[in-house]
Amino acid sequence: MKSLTSNDITPKELFDNRRKFLKLGVASLVANSALVDLLAKENLPMSNLNYVKDTNPNNLTLNSFEQITSYNNFYEFTTSKEGVKGLAHTLKPKPWSIVVDGLVEKPFEMDVEELIKKYPLQERIYRFRCVEGWSMVVPWIGFELNQFIRDAKVLSKAKYIRFETRYDETMFPDQTRGIFATIDYPYVEGLRLDEAMNPLTLLCVGLYGKTLENQNGAPLRLVVPWKYGFKSIKSIAKISFTDVEPLNSWQKENPKEYGFYANVNPKVDHPRWSQKKERVLGKFLKQDTLLFNGYEKEVGYLYKDMDLTRYF
Repeated sequence: MKSLTSNDITPKELFDNRRKFLKLGVASLVANSALVDLLAKENLPMSNLNYVKDTNPNNLTLNSFEQITSYNNFYEFTTSKEGVKGLAHTLKPKPWSIVVDGLVEKPFEMDVEELIKKYPLQERIYRFRCVEGWSMVVPWIGFELNQFIRDAKVLSKAKYIRFETRYDETMFPDQTRGIFATIDYPYVEGLRLDEAMNPLTLLCVGLYGKTLENQNGAPLRLVVPWKYGFKSIKSIAKISFTDVEPLNSWQKENPKEYGFYANVNPKVDHPRWSQKKERVLGKFLKQDTLLFNGYEKEVGYLYKDMDLTRYF
């Protein structure tokens, strides 16, 4: 399949709205200025990534770019979801490198720009379900984490992968608050190695055709679509391979409410609210939550013999 360039891309929202295209006419669609104007009207970004489009076989309805980039959990800035976007300008995603260490043949450090060049990018349209009971559908852009793991030359005794967000008080204001900070920093997340190797698990560098916005976890984040959103750690600065289960940040903060696995499961309620339904951003009525967020066929085998009420 041919990779797309920024000149090849017609955003799905515009393609589906034929009236706008008919008004512009075929000739004007070729003109970059017309496309720029149309993108601006729809609050969509100009693409700056080359990637293979997702065919969206499940016919998921995407949330808008505005919704995805204006409603975010990123406690390093603020606990206000609507407030993150206005504060995230302090994050400087370039230059940015990640450290890879632990149970690998040789620890190394790699610039994210080089990472983007190294792996062919693809779009993945995924459901995204927050543990708080809201959800959205996002057209992420990245590459399968398993590709990176294979190249890292991980030792056979490694069983887990640990991720760490950057600690930099000049970028993240909540990190300056010490014992009064919202959580203990740096933010940490982890996966079993077989979860990390699953083809759905993505190292993400963009969405809607463009490099990640700061509030969405620039320049590199994890996306694990069958788990609650807090597992998809943002602004990754360190990746470590270990034989010990990592203690993730929310599990450390409140182990009675947040487990290591955090698989989306409508049958296991949060101690303070039900997980049976979810509110899709932009919709009035709630919808049923699906086991593994709708990805049971792809990941259910990973937990075949596990008590999901115990390993939550």
